[in-house]
Amino acid sequence: MTAGQGTELDADVIIVGAGPAGLMLAGELRLGGARVIVLERLTEPTGQSRGLGFTARAMEVFDQRGLLPAFGGPGGTLEISPMGHFGGIQFDFTVLEGSHFGARGILQSLTESVLEQWAAGAGADIRRGWEFLEYAEDEREVTVTAGTADGVRHLRAAYLVGCDGGHSAVRKAAGFAFPGTSATRGMYLADVVGCGLRPRFLGERMENGMVMAAPLREGVDRVIVVENGTPAPDRSESPSFAEIAGAWQRITGEDISGGTADWVSWFSDATRQVTEYRRGRVLLAGDAAHVHLPAGGQGLSTGVQDAANLGWKLAAVVQGWAPEGLLDTYHGERHPVGTRLLANTAAQGLIFVGGPEMDPIRAMFTELIEHEEVRRHLSGVVSHVDIRYPFGPEDGHPLVGRRMPHLALTVAGGATSTTQLLHGAQGVLVDLADDEALRAVAAPWKSRVVTVTGTLAEPDGHAAGDLAGATAVLLRPDGHVVWTSADGDGLAAVLQRWFGAPETGE
Repeated sequence: MTAGQGTELDADVIIVGAGPAGLMLAGELRLGGARVIVLERLTEPTGQSRGLGFTARAMEVFDQRGLLPAFGGPGGTLEISPMGHFGGIQFDFTVLEGSHFGARGILQSLTESVLEQWAAGAGADIRRGWEFLEYAEDEREVTVTAGTADGVRHLRAAYLVGCDGGHSAVRKAAGFAFPGTSATRGMYLADVVGCGLRPRFLGERMENGMVMAAPLREGVDRVIVVENGTPAPDRSESPSFAEIAGAWQRITGEDISGGTADWVSWFSDATRQVTEYRRGRVLLAGDAAHVHLPAGGQGLSTGVQDAANLGWKLAAVVQGWAPEGLLDTYHGERHPVGTRLLANTAAQGLIFVGGPEMDPIRAMFTELIEHEEVRRHLSGVVSHVDIRYPFGPEDGHPLVGRRMPHLALTVAGGATSTTQLLHGAQGVLVDLADDEALRAVAAPWKSRVVTVTGTLAEPDGHAAGDLAGATAVLLRPDGHVVWTSADGDGLAAVLQRWFGAPETGE
C-alpha cells in the first residue's frame, strides 16, 4: 500500500517553512495529488520583503502554473527589466534571445501571499504557529514533533521536507552535512522611511564601504549598507536603525538619523551547500539546502525552482506510480544548480563589495562584458535560463534537458500554448505532425501525460526555431523536455523512465 492510499497518516508530506520554496512545493504536491501539511513557526507573515523580484526562469515557472497574472503580468503592471548586472557591472540581458533580467519591484511579501493563496486553494493545510522541534523516522514514515500554543503535537507522514531557511532546524535535526565558508563580513538590509535618499541602484563603493539605495514607494527606500571591517553578524541580535544610520554616515557622510525603519536585518557572505538534498525520508529545498550572498533575487528564484523540480516527483512517489530512482534525480539535477549558484554569487560578492584590491578584477570584467559572448554567458547564468539537466546525450537534440520555451499553438479547441498546457502539472506530449502512431505509443500513459495535437501559431518565431526539426516533444510536469521526435524512436522507453509503467485497463 502506498502512502497516498493510506488513511492512517496525517499527510503524505509535511513541509516545514511557509516561505516561497515551501509554499511553491505545497502547491506542486497538491497538483500531483499528495496530501500536504505546511508547518510555519510564525503565527502570521512578517510583511518583510528581503527579496524584491525574481529571475526570468522563476517567472517562467510561475507562468506555467498560471500564477504570473497575480503579480501583474503578462500584459499587466509587472516590471520586466532588460537590464541586469553581474557584480554591479550593468549590461543588457536581451543579448540572449528571448531573455531578460527578470521581474523587479515585487516584494517578497507579495510573492508569499500569492503562493499561499494558490497552495491553500489547491488544498494544502497550512498551519501557522507550529514550530518544528524534532522528528523520528523508520522505513515507512516520519513522525514530526511540533510546538504549538496548545502544547506539543505529533504528526505522521511519508516524507518530511525542510524549507525552513538558512538556519534550517530540519537540516540540523536530520544531520545533513553543510560545508562551505563561514561569514567574513556583515551587511545591513533595511527599508528606511523619511530619509530622502538619492537612488544608488547598483550600489556605490566609497573609501569606507558600499551603500545601495532603491525607492520602494513614496518616502520608503530599500538600503544595503556594507561597512569595511564590519564583523559577521550575531544572528541572535537584530540590528537597530541607529546602527544603520551610523554606518551610512561613516561611509557617505550623510546623516539619516532623523528617519525611521519599517524593518532592519543582517545578512552575510556565508556560502554553504548541503552535500545531499535527500537523506532517507527527509529532503531539503531552498535556503535550507544552500545559502549565499544575495545577488539579483537568485536565492528566492532557485528555491522556487527546487520546489518545481521536487514537487511532481515526490507526488508521483506517494501516489505509487513513480519509476524507480525518480526521487533521486532531485539531488542529481538540483545539487549542481546550487553549486553553480554559490559560485556565481561568491564571484559577484568579490566584485561588488570587495575593497580596492578588487579594482583590477572589476576593470577586467568591465572590458570582458563588452564582448557579446560574455554577455550571453553571464545573462544565462544569472537569469537561470541556461539550465540544462543532464539526462539526454550530449549530442542529442538541443532542447532535451532544457525547459520548453513558450510556444503558441493552434489546436482543435482553439488556441493554447506550451505554457498553458503545463498549468495542471502533468506531463505533456505535443504532436505537431498529427502522428497517429505517436499518439498510440503514448496512450498507455494517458492519465499522467496529456497528448495535444496542433500546429505552431507563430511558425517563424524565434522560439519555434528552438524545435530544430522536431515535430513532437515530451515535457515533464516541470516543463523540461525529455524527448523530441528528432531523437528518433524510443518514446515508450522515455515515457516509462519518467512516468512509470504503462497503465493497464481503463
